[in-house]
Amino acid sequence: MSDIDKRNRLSEEPFTYRITKKGTVVIYYKGKQIKFLKDREALRLIERINEVENIITELQLLLAKITGNFKRVTRSWVKINKLSLRISSTQRLWN
Repeated sequence: MSDIDKRNRLSEEPFTYRITKKGTVVIYYKGKQIKFLKDREALRLIERINEVENIITELQLLLAKITGNFKRVTRSWVKINKLSLRISSTQRLWN
C-alpha cells in the first residue's frame, strides 16, 4: 500500500478536468469547480496530463497536488471573512 493514498480515495476518481478551447484548464472535485488554470500553468498541466493520462491513480494524484488543500483554505477564508464582517459592522455602529 502506498503512503500517499492510504485510504484509497483516489481510486474513486473524485477529480475531473476540462480543457477549454482557449487552453484553460478547469479542475472539478466531485462535480464542483475548485480550480481554474490559464496561461503557463495550464500548459504545464496539460503536458503532465498527457504524460500520465492512461494511469488513473497518477492522474488523480496530479490533480490533487495541483489543487492543494482547498477544503481547509476555504474554511479558514470563510472564518476570516466572517470576522472582518463582524468588525466592520461594529465599526459602523461606533462611527
